[in-house]
Amino acid sequence: MNHRTVFDVRDVWKIYGTKIQVEVLRGISLTILPAEFVAIIGPSGSGKSTLMHVMGCLQRPTRGQVLLDGINVAALSEDELADIRATEIGFVFQQFNLLPLKTAQQNVELPLIFQGLATAERSNRAVELLHLVGLGHRLTHRPSQMSGGEQQRVAIARALVSNPKIIFADEPTGNLDTKSSREIMSILKRLNDTGKTLIVVTHDPEIASWADRTIRLRDGRVIHDES
Repeated sequence: MNHRTVFDVRDVWKIYGTKIQVEVLRGISLTILPAEFVAIIGPSGSGKSTLMHVMGCLQRPTRGQVLLDGINVAALSEDELADIRATEIGFVFQQFNLLPLKTAQQNVELPLIFQGLATAERSNRAVELLHLVGLGHRLTHRPSQMSGGEQQRVAIARALVSNPKIIFADEPTGNLDTKSSREIMSILKRLNDTGKTLIVVTHDPEIASWADRTIRLRDGRVIHDES
C-alpha cells in the first residue's frame, strides 16, 4: 500500500450522455499528500464538484483511475465504496443537509447509528465534537433555532464523527456571511493542523487563499497547480 499519497488521480475523464456527450472532466491527473490543505477552484461548470464526487467515491470516472491509499476505488463494489465513505471520508456541503426535526446532537450521531455503535458511545462522541466546534451550548437545538454558521458547524461535527482522515468541503461557506465564513474556515484549518487531509472546493479566491495549495480548473482540465 502506498502511504506517500492519499490520492493519485490518473488521466480521469467523466463523460455524461451517450448520443450527445458532455465531457465534464478531461484527463485530470494529480496527487494529494497526507495532511495537505488543497483548494480546488474554478468557475461554475469547470468540473470542480464533479472531481470531488469522483475522488470522494460518490461517482465513478468514465475513464482513468483514482487511487486512494494505492487502491483503485473505481474497481471496488458499491458496498466497498460505501464503507470507504462511512469511515475514511467526511463531507461538508454548501447546503447543510441537517434533518430539521433532529437536534444538533442527534444530527451528529446519525452516521454512527448506521455503524451500529452503542447509544452511550454515540452520545459521548457527538457531544465532544459539538464542543470542539464551539456548540456545546446548542446540543438540544434544532436547525431552525440556529444560524447558518451554527448549522454548518453541526455539519462539520457530523463529518468528523467517524474520525475520517480526509475531509471534502464543497463551497462550505457559500450560504454564509463574511464573519461566519471566516469562523468556518478557521475550524477547517485547525482540523487540517491536526493531520486531516482537507480538500475545499470553491469559486471564491478568498476561501482558496486559506489553503496551502491551489488547483485551478477550467473546462474540465487542470490549468494551474500551485503550492
